[in-house]
Parts: sequence; structure tokens; C-alpha cells
Amino acid sequence: MRTPFRIRSEADRRLTEGFTGSQTMARLRELLGNRFMLTIKSRVAYGAGGAVYAIKEAAYTMFVLLFYTQVLGLNGTMTGIVISLSLVWDGISDPLAGTLSDRLRSRFGRRHPFMLASILPMGLGFIGLFSPPTTVTASTPMLAGWLLFWSLWVRTFITTFTIPHLALSAEITRDYHERSQILGARLAFLFLFSVLIPAVALLLVFTGEGGSDGRFERDNYPLYGALSCAAVWLMAGITTVGTRRHIRSSLDIAGAPANRGTLRNLTLDIRRTLANSSFRLVLGYEIANMVAYGTVATLNMLVWTYYWEFSTREVSIILSVPSLLAVALVMMTLTPLSRRFEKFQLMQLSVAGIILNCLWLYPLRMLDLLPPNGTAVIFALNFLFMLIFMYCFLLRAIQTQSIIADITDEHEFEHELKQEGGFFAAANFVNKFASIFGPVYGGVVLDVIGLTGDMRPGNVPAPVLDGLAWAFGLGTLPGFVIALLLVLRLDLTRARVEDLQRRNRERESARRRA
Repeated sequence: MRTPFRIRSEADRRLTEGFTGSQTMARLRELLGNRFMLTIKSRVAYGAGGAVYAIKEAAYTMFVLLFYTQVLGLNGTMTGIVISLSLVWDGISDPLAGTLSDRLRSRFGRRHPFMLASILPMGLGFIGLFSPPTTVTASTPMLAGWLLFWSLWVRTFITTFTIPHLALSAEITRDYHERSQILGARLAFLFLFSVLIPAVALLLVFTGEGGSDGRFERDNYPLYGALSCAAVWLMAGITTVGTRRHIRSSLDIAGAPANRGTLRNLTLDIRRTLANSSFRLVLGYEIANMVAYGTVATLNMLVWTYYWEFSTREVSIILSVPSLLAVALVMMTLTPLSRRFEKFQLMQLSVAGIILNCLWLYPLRMLDLLPPNGTAVIFALNFLFMLIFMYCFLLRAIQTQSIIADITDEHEFEHELKQEGGFFAAANFVNKFASIFGPVYGGVVLDVIGLTGDMRPGNVPAPVLDGLAWAFGLGTLPGFVIALLLVLRLDLTRARVEDLQRRNRERESARRRA
């Protein structure tokens, strides 16, 4: 009988001896951990789910701060605090979603029921976020409350979709390189949509009349919310339906935690994940990275608009095209690089590249060694800066999530438990808490340097622009340097992972024969 499974080794063949006929498919799936020969279709179907998280990130990094402060007039510090409060809940909800997903008993598996239930409400959340009524915007407390409510709504349902979707990657394949490929597809969609959605919006939605800047016109934002809603529904639907062949009943899954989602069990699950030394290094590394990235994401639109004085068309290009090229370059180089280097080595190289890239563009401008704004050279240099940054950051992110999937094998060997959701939830948890720094920092920066809502590009005092550049650098470089120092201590190799997987399969096979 022909099967879609690839038997990679003599050890796998021994594990499957004696299974014939109707038992073959089910037992192979159990013994080999759903290790399909991944097709492009499978990778695309799974990867599409990355767009969901990207659409949320695009909204908050590109437009929420600008909309609520510069358009609606909410105080910058208050806006940053409100967004950060929603991030606190966002971080808390991650381990909850991960644990509940790990413990779900359903014939539709542990992941898909959560993903399906999240689609409708998370799309509606974007409409609410960008459509505050006039009665709300007339009151500062009401406007702050509106922002908090819809931020909590959006982040909650994004979490209940994203965490199970991430955990699904470790179930789809256990192959060392295929994990990087499938998570690479997810991150490719994530990066693509994080720039495509705002780029399309800048070209088609934020169009001003009579030469005005559409980013400062309130009536454009509800349409952006509707665009985000439609994109979320489409991409979440594609990945939920497209990965249905990987649904695996969890009614009697071997090694899954007991179906008791008590606070005690949640605490125990978190303690188990944090007991892994490799995972603790990855978490520290991610915290440092995301503190730095939170600053970049929060201040990018401001520096492009005020410091470099780019038009909406130029911003849409510099936001999208370098990222598209970076995704293409990463997909082209991922396999040869993965064959040549260990995952932790690629993490080290990519962060070192980010640091080096941060040391030239803004210092050259501050030393007055660049031509004035509005020239092709300035645009080209920013384009190159973004291309290098996005390539290194995407490569780093792929290897980080892939090595977390490998760490779940180490955890399964040590504790005889499958807790993929818990590990990805813990990683997202620290990412989001680290990301709190960005909005708070950005909001405080606006107030400290004196960038007010009545200022427009080209008419901002020089000290304000200098303050914005210094804030950009001081909020990014320290985090990336700390991340590099931490990842230099990581050494989980391919040989170690494959040995752990072999031992896990042999133990599971012995348990079934007993």
C-alpha cells in the first residue's frame, strides 16, 4: 500500500514492521509523529496563518499610535500606557491559550477548534478599533477606554488563533529541516502581510484630497479597519481549512497532558517549560530582541514621516519592497544556509548583521554626511537599510521558532509529555511583555522631544528631529547587543535533536507493544 509518508531511516522501518492494510496509515501517523513529506501546498496552507498575526502587528506598529495621538488628539503617554496594558493581558493570555490547547480532547484535534472559533471575532475587532464614534472621541477618558476595550478584544482572539497555529507546526513534521521550512513559510506570510497591508492602505486608503496627507484624515481609518478585517478572515480561513488533513484526534493521544485546565496545572506546565536550560536562553534572547524591535516598529512611521520626510507613496515603497525582497532572499538562501550552519549559529549571525546595520545610516545623517532629504540617494540608502534589517530579522525569527520546536522534543524525552503549545505560548508571552517597551517608549518620546500633533513634515524644529533620531538608536542597539551575548551560549545541535526524536519514537513504540 502506498502512503504519503517518507520512511527516512532503518530505525523507522523497524518501528513500522508488521503494520499492513487499514492499520498502516493510522499507526504510521502515531509512530512517526505526522511526518508528512511536506509539499509546497502544505507549506503555503500552514504559512497563510502567519498573516493573521502580521495584520494585527501592522495595525499597532504603523497606525494605532499615529491615529489616536496625531489624529484624535489622545495624549502620547496615555496612549502608550493603554496599549501596554492590553499587551500585559496579551502576554497573560498566551500561556492560558497554550495550556488549554495542549489539554483539549477532541476528535478534531487540539489546535483546529481554537483556530476556527477565533476567526469571526478577531476580524470584527479591527473595525471597532479604527471606528470610534464622535461621542467617544470628544472625551479623553472615553477614548482611552475605547482603545483599551478593542485592543483587549483584538489581542485575545488573535492569541487564541495564533498559539494553537504555532503549536500545530511541531505536529505537522518532526524533520529537522522541514520545521525550518514550514515555520519559514509562516514567517514569510507574516512579514509579507505586515508590510503589504499598510503599503496597500497608504496607496489606496490614506489618499488625501488637494495634496493633503491622508494619514492625518480621520475618515480614512474605518476603511483601514475594514481592510484588516477582510484580510484576517481570508487568511485565517485558508490556513484553518488548508491544514485540516493534519487534524489528529486528541481523545487518546499518547503523551498529552491530562485534560484538567486548573490553575495548578497551568503553573506546573509553565514551570516544566522554564526548567529547560536551552529554552531559558531562547527566552532571554527573545526578550532582548523584541525590546529592540518594539522600538523600531513603534518609531518607524514617525522617522519616515518627520525625520526623512518621505511621502505616503515613498513610505509604502520602502515599507513593502525591501521586505518582499528580503522574504524572497531568505526563502532562496534558507536551505543552503541550514545545511551549512546549525540553527543557533544562524541566530548568532543574523543578530550580528542587525547590529552592524544599525551603525551607519542614522550616524551618517547626524554627522551631516548625507545629502538633503528629497534626493534619490536618501531614499536608496533607507531602502538598503530596510532590506538588510528585514533579511536578518526574518532569518533570525525562522531559526528561533524552529529551535523552539526542537526543544519540545527535548522536553518530551525528559518528561514524556507533548506540550508544544506551552512552549510556543511561553515564547509569545515574553515577546509581548518585551514589546510593551515599544509603545510606552514611543509615547514618552513624543512628549519628551516635543513632537506635537500640529507639526507637519518639513516644519519640525531641528532639536525635535535630533531627539527622534537619538531615541531611535538608544531604543534599539542595547537590546540587540544583549540578544547576541545570550545566543552565543546556545548549542542545541541537529545531532542532538535527531537522537532525542529517535529515543522518543522507540519509547513510544515499546509502550504500545507492552
